[in-house]
Amino acid sequence: MQFSLLQKQHWIQISRILLQVSRNIHQNSCQVIYSQFGLAIHQNDHQARRRFVEWAQNEIAIIPDFHKRILFSDEAHFWLNGYVNKQNCRIWSEANPQVYAETPLHPEKLTVWCALWAGGILLQKG
Repeated sequence: MQFSLLQKQHWIQISRILLQVSRNIHQNSCQVIYSQFGLAIHQNDHQARRRFVEWAQNEIAIIPDFHKRILFSDEAHFWLNGYVNKQNCRIWSEANPQVYAETPLHPEKLTVWCALWAGGILLQKG
């Protein structure tokens, strides 16, 4: 894939901005503050994963291009009131701000869905 000089210049400019932000963060002794969320692992999880691997190996043996038929999809929500999903939020600060913000029960949001597969990218239309 070839890119125009204008596209390359745009990416280089973005890289310079990210580099400057990174320098500012480290020069001001900021730290990343975030919460991690995880799922509990249950006794049957290992067996279920094993069954999935065996199923996938069987499919690959039968259909050589099986990997080209896999579709990875996800969605993201963007709240119009400025709310940010805490799972994906990183706050750079010298100290933990312990911020509390009250939000409506059902704020308006925009949901974006996308999928990737061997044939390209699928986007939600609507």
